[in-house]
Amino acid sequence: MNEYIHKPVMTAEALESLMVRPGCVYIDATMGEGGHCGPILELCQPGGRVLGIDADPSVAPIAAKRLSGFGPAFQARIGNYTEMQTLAAEAGLNEAHGILFDLGFSSRQIDDPARGFSFQADGPLDMRFDSAQPLTAEEIVNFWPEADLAQTIRELGEEPRARRIAAAIVYARPVSSTGALATIISKASGRGRRKLHPATRTFQALRIRVNRELENLQKGLQGAVSLLAAGGRLVVITYHSLEAALVKSFFHREGGGCICPLEQPECTCGRVRRMKRVTRKAIAPSSEEICDNPRARSARLRVGERV
Repeated sequence: MNEYIHKPVMTAEALESLMVRPGCVYIDATMGEGGHCGPILELCQPGGRVLGIDADPSVAPIAAKRLSGFGPAFQARIGNYTEMQTLAAEAGLNEAHGILFDLGFSSRQIDDPARGFSFQADGPLDMRFDSAQPLTAEEIVNFWPEADLAQTIRELGEEPRARRIAAAIVYARPVSSTGALATIISKASGRGRRKLHPATRTFQALRIRVNRELENLQKGLQGAVSLLAAGGRLVVITYHSLEAALVKSFFHREGGGCICPLEQPECTCGRVRRMKRVTRKAIAPSSEEICDNPRARSARLRVGERV
């Protein structure tokens, strides 16, 4: 097994925000290789437990090996965080005192050409976190109608050249690899004064669509709130504006109560306030962390508390 270990982002800020205490229960909804789970386990002993969840089956053995010293205090489950309540019940947990979502993906995933997440090295057009799911980036790139492809690139990649890129992709079909796709996008985008590689936004859009990331995040957050004990913390680390906007909106919505008109004598909407926002403004990584780990630069952390 490769001994390379992914470096987790904003660990100190996440631990502080979760208010990790001995004897309490925590869920890492995006376990990865266990980078956040380890420090949480250390702080919640004696008597604490951590459940790690991840949709990528390849990471569970890595996390299990790293954290084997904690024995039954750590459990790992393979599955999407949309299934968090079911997975927690299977692990014997009916509530948690803190739940963490780190929505980035690991350097091991990015740097493995076979996963198809990056254009830095040529690989298959895959981009799946869970290899069992049917939809791949190859299907979207080679078989979706041009209008649907352009809409995906525009909405999920926030790419202003979406129509031009989609037309170029359709014209070049079949597209067989990440390298070929990146070349097509670069040519279609033209040269400009850009900080990002021309393919960055399109690759983001394809990855989000393949894995249904925004839909799953919405469901996962709802399930997390239902699992939190009173006073429990929900901590979410996002990496792009679509995630950030969704999380911000979720905390705002869950932090409100009745939305019936003021003149209405009785509530009919049935909404109950479930959360209060702990962070009014997202927390950014320190300059020292960004210098040490440049992939942390876009991370933003938000915190809510169960009422």
